[in-house]
Amino acid sequence: MKPIYRRGLGLLLILGCAAVWIVTSSMSVRSRRTRTCQGKGSLDVIVADSLERRFVNKEDVAGWMEKEYGVFAGLPLDSVDLPRIERLVEAHSVVRSCQAWLTDDGILHIELNQRQPVVRFECGDNGYYADATGFVFPLQERGGADVPVVDGHIPMKIPAGFKGTPEKADEAAWLAQMIGLVNTLRGTVWEKNIVRISVDGKKNLVFTPREGNERFLFGQPVRVNEKLGLMEAYYKSGLADRGEYRSVDVRYRKQLICRK
Repeated sequence: MKPIYRRGLGLLLILGCAAVWIVTSSMSVRSRRTRTCQGKGSLDVIVADSLERRFVNKEDVAGWMEKEYGVFAGLPLDSVDLPRIERLVEAHSVVRSCQAWLTDDGILHIELNQRQPVVRFECGDNGYYADATGFVFPLQERGGADVPVVDGHIPMKIPAGFKGTPEKADEAAWLAQMIGLVNTLRGTVWEKNIVRISVDGKKNLVFTPREGNERFLFGQPVRVNEKLGLMEAYYKSGLADRGEYRSVDVRYRKQLICRK
């Protein structure tokens, strides 16, 4: 076959494929315009990490959709605003990320990931979580997280219901230090043996151990490993076995100050 004929056949093949694609695409668009989204009862909600935290369930998401999005049942598939749905779900403080999509059977699928707290703060009547990124969000009516609890004179002014990162630089810096502290404690003997972390009026951290009458004056959440080393030295020295000290100060470098 001459080259010119081969080129002609190739061009015809390309044009034929393009025509088929245009026709099928047009049919798909018309199909999505005629197919409609199913009702709330067929809404498929996937909470990816529901075994770890149970802050959100399907009923919550269905309620958000009804209240904040409005009617979606019966709408043509191509008129359902999926980006808007993702935004409204992610606007809830406990949701870290969300994806929404439709299938040709008219089912609306929403998959979300919940925020994972690493520390909980209790300040009078106000309590809130913070995740590893420093994002603060309120305690939830449902579910909970087994994370360290910090109480007392918290040096952050977080209003009830607040979500986001602290606006003041010094508050954000202190929170980052606290997150670093709890991350250091995780997986060590101190994670279970320190049952309470309090902040006194001078912004010093005070650790309460599971056993004994001691309170460890930890100071600011800095030089964490060094101070934990001093606490370990206190126990290894046998001083804890005496049971005669009420306060153990580890704020200063290479010093253990024990007070009765």
